[in-house]
Amino acid sequence: MQKKIKVILPVPMPKDAIEGFKSQFPKTLKRRDIDYEWVATKNGADILDSYYESALSDIFVISSGENAEAEGYSAVCVNSMSDSGLKGLRSRLNIPVFGPGHTSFLTACMLGKKFSVITMWNKWNYMYERILQEEGIVNRCASIRSINVRPDAKELLSGKEDFVFKKLLDQSIQAIDQDGADVIIIGSTTMHQSYNFLKENLKVPVLNPGIIAFKTCEMFLDFGITHSKIAYPSPEKIEENLFKDIPDRQF
Repeated sequence: MQKKIKVILPVPMPKDAIEGFKSQFPKTLKRRDIDYEWVATKNGADILDSYYESALSDIFVISSGENAEAEGYSAVCVNSMSDSGLKGLRSRLNIPVFGPGHTSFLTACMLGKKFSVITMWNKWNYMYERILQEEGIVNRCASIRSINVRPDAKELLSGKEDFVFKKLLDQSIQAIDQDGADVIIIGSTTMHQSYNFLKENLKVPVLNPGIIAFKTCEMFLDFGITHSKIAYPSPEKIEENLFKDIPDRQF
């Protein structure tokens, strides 16, 4: 039976930018029995640089995904290390809901003793710290290292490969040699173009978080297991179409 996974990007973006995110999923890993349908939020956050933006993103990700089960999707995947709206969607839905943040951190714990997050921008550190605290794994994180280059959610790393890849590699080596990391996590799905380069040039496992989330969704669909409704109880009242009159972001 064919299954569909709804992939939600947590900020509004034009269709050509969505295509850049789709490219993170290599054809060799795609399954014939699972289709992925990608959408971006209609409005809300811009670049997730703060708790304020995070709250906006949560709201609009929930709005994008709250009817996924009724629309015939088998699972929802939030394509951001922020895991925006994940808990709200788990409360709203019975189908599996996953995101790259929790899945990549917990996968790293299975592969080594300590991991480091290598990210573009230190303004994203709060997202990683929140997940570490929620999962109770602060002591498993060797470090969060940033090259402090403002990300571009539309162009991603295109045109900046030589400059950015070297900086990411340098910080990864320092995380391993100085901080004690034995697993490296790429800090954003906007950085997926750096995965092959880092994997080929580092002596430890490198995790591409978007792919980890996709494959986690697939695994739990295969198992027929979803999140606990004791942990994520359904709301007594559903606010249907609460955001329907908010206009789409114009580009």
